[in-house]
Amino acid sequence: MTHLPAPCLPTGVPPGHTTLRWVEECLGKGAEVRMVRPLAGGSAHANHALLVESRSGEAHHLVLRRWTSRETAPRHCYGDAEFSPEREIAALALLASGKKIPAPSLVAADPSGAYCDVPALLLTRLRGHPPRPSHDDLPEYLIQLAAALLSVHELNGASTMPPYVPHNRLDVRLPPKHALRPDLWERAFEVAARPAPEAPDRFIHRDYHADNTLWSYGRLTGIVDWSDASSGPVSVDLACMRRGLALRYGASVADRFLCSFDQVSGGHAHDPYWDVRGLLDLLPEDGVRMIDEPQVPLYEDYLDRLLAQC
Repeated sequence: MTHLPAPCLPTGVPPGHTTLRWVEECLGKGAEVRMVRPLAGGSAHANHALLVESRSGEAHHLVLRRWTSRETAPRHCYGDAEFSPEREIAALALLASGKKIPAPSLVAADPSGAYCDVPALLLTRLRGHPPRPSHDDLPEYLIQLAAALLSVHELNGASTMPPYVPHNRLDVRLPPKHALRPDLWERAFEVAARPAPEAPDRFIHRDYHADNTLWSYGRLTGIVDWSDASSGPVSVDLACMRRGLALRYGASVADRFLCSFDQVSGGHAHDPYWDVRGLLDLLPEDGVRMIDEPQVPLYEDYLDRLLAQC
């Protein structure tokens, strides 16, 4: 894999004429882009939904995924030489062999930005919307999140992906800017500095949280954003999902997700070390990857609970 090439762009900038021309050429002579719509979310990529009509009149629902600038993306993205279009291409190739995993398919790629305004991927667009479960829907929601993740970890080929590396290398040990209980964060850094629990390497999403899933009529229809896919411990993905659930619904729901994963997997020895590591991945704050002030008490309550288990 190669280092990410220049140029890059700010998040959300619409694709230019040259890029849309490339998209049309990828779909064959006479194809035309009929619609371009920005997609929400993402700090390291600008994602746009496209409707492209081929010469025969067939409609193609696609996503154009372009790499953003070093200034707007989280620091870890460009501190990692493997954070590149090639990495996501490799992940999508593995996913194509896993028929049970609802992931986008690669239609075309311009990893060097030779034809587009920036490095870009053209992907199939999965149906669905971000999750909006009601309280009554949570048990089924958690089971589906767990079952989909189990299929990811069962995929062969993990050794072809870059190894898991924490985003926070612990070279700067500072609590959040708005920390109310800095002593908790000091203890968290001490836990994270211990040797990591031994665990086999599996293919992992590395950024598995609810907003990277799609849903339709109560069913999980897609898992997106594979640019951090890695070879690493299963618990890295569990910790990431638990962190998001704890923030949105409370620590009890994060625990219920772990129970759901145990149910579908037949049991998994999850060490809270990985949850602490996952929280510290949000630090040090760099203006993009930041814990907002209203979130601090929620994260600190969750962290206190985790440290009591370490």
